[in-house]
Amino acid sequence: MRTPGYTLPGKALITFTAALLAMAPLFASAQESRDNLYRAEIVIIERLVDPQNVEERMASRMPEPVGNMAKQMKVIRADGSVGTSLRLAPETDLRLRSAAQRLENSGRYRVLMTAGWYQSFPPNYDGEPMQIAVGDWLADAGHREVEGHITIDRQRYLHVGVHLNHWTAGSSSAYPVQGDTGGNELQPASTTARAELLTWIRETRRMRSEEIHFLDSPTIGVLVFFRPVEG
Repeated sequence: MRTPGYTLPGKALITFTAALLAMAPLFASAQESRDNLYRAEIVIIERLVDPQNVEERMASRMPEPVGNMAKQMKVIRADGSVGTSLRLAPETDLRLRSAAQRLENSGRYRVLMTAGWYQSFPPNYDGEPMQIAVGDWLADAGHREVEGHITIDRQRYLHVGVHLNHWTAGSSSAYPVQGDTGGNELQPASTTARAELLTWIRETRRMRSEEIHFLDSPTIGVLVFFRPVEG
């Protein structure tokens, strides 16, 4: 005995087909997100050197203050609580964890921050700056030892822009201050500086997947690693 198959009525078939067509962009968007999914990892380290031995003299520079940003990679507040806009992966899962441990075990470096997360970076992705505030709390200055932001963009390749300031406790000597605008005009500083700029990083670099990149200044460094996640 042969049982006939079920056939949708004409109107129901048209409605069903229209629903599938309407959902097609959603499926395509989900597939695109999977195709451009990466695990991003960033580690910030401090070189344990005497500030007096740093040849790069930047105490006369006064960068623009870093205000609260909409996105935060990792911000350690004055009370020690941590703010982040990312869904961070466990540190034990990070590829950079072993590299950070080796550097710290050498006795010459201190790890200030580790961050790893999953994110889609489609072509022509224009990322927002993600705020960073880590290291010791400088009470007189009211901010952390290392603060700034990191931005991730993608054109044909991924690009990481690092904009970090490394501060040290201020001294009691007065000196003129140069702004962060590239001009040569100097302004007088107060007799007691709340914090002095030790070094900074201002660099944008093109990233290759599955390679560890290192951006640094004489006193701080940033390790960066991206791994595509196969769909």
